[in-house]
Amino acid sequence: MVQTPIRTVNRQQRAFNQFLAIFSFLAVPLLLYTVWVIYPTFRTLYLSLTDWDGLPGPINFVGLENFQRLITEEPFQKSIVNNILWIIVFITVPTSLGLGLAMVLNTEVKFDRFLKVAYYLPLVLATVVAALVWARGVYSPREGLLNSFLALFMGDAAYKIQWLGDPNLAIWSVIGAAVWRQVGYVMILYLAGLKTVDAEVLEAAKMDGAEGWTLFRYMVFPMLAPVTTIVVVISVIDSLRSFDMVNIMTRGGPFDSSNVLANYMYLSFEDYRMGYAASIAVVLFAISLVFIFFYLREVMRQEEGQ
Repeated sequence: MVQTPIRTVNRQQRAFNQFLAIFSFLAVPLLLYTVWVIYPTFRTLYLSLTDWDGLPGPINFVGLENFQRLITEEPFQKSIVNNILWIIVFITVPTSLGLGLAMVLNTEVKFDRFLKVAYYLPLVLATVVAALVWARGVYSPREGLLNSFLALFMGDAAYKIQWLGDPNLAIWSVIGAAVWRQVGYVMILYLAGLKTVDAEVLEAAKMDGAEGWTLFRYMVFPMLAPVTTIVVVISVIDSLRSFDMVNIMTRGGPFDSSNVLANYMYLSFEDYRMGYAASIAVVLFAISLVFIFFYLREVMRQEEGQ
């Protein structure tokens, strides 16, 4: 009979002890992650295939029926379109404004610290507070700042504009309030990115005659590519989970004209259509996974390049 060498036994014992030490540190976080993330995810996937109404009783399995209803119902279609509009605006407007502010505030300007705080302040406010400020203080037909300003040029006709009550204006009004909050966040991200730009490379480019728009387009902006990737992904994710502003300002109305997927899911919960709401959550999750996949692929590509 062949005996195992003592060194091999000791090596296996050390490896086992290391495994126990690592597992003891990870056991509690893994347990919590399983209870609060993994289990609810699979539970939601299962409920999306049922007609559960949230009440005690049997849960009937209906397969893909909820997803078939989603495709055919107009509120879901409007929500998808509004989410796409939200994504397009969030990728372009806050990104452009935030980058422009970062470029200006990265230079030596007066009151730069005050301006940074002022532009970032909207993000510090709770979403509920920001929504109420815009709904009552800006978009109110009679007392709102926007109509009061327009009345200087349009007269009393300006007070008839229903920014949140007009189906053609509601979604754009809510997006405008959300953009106001997002610009400061994007500005901070780009300010942090500009601090990592190699000053010697920029000086060499200036000596070669690059300046102004040429310097920004061919030198600064390409070096901000990692930050831009983060900004785009965050903007997309924030667009997909846009719920607070919509629910507080319009609740998705009028006539579902400002509805988004997250708010439509919440309204389905209120109607005790838990299985239907779970199917909307699955759609949101799937869309988010697509953008997360492209983000992770880009990050890995950048790491390999470095």
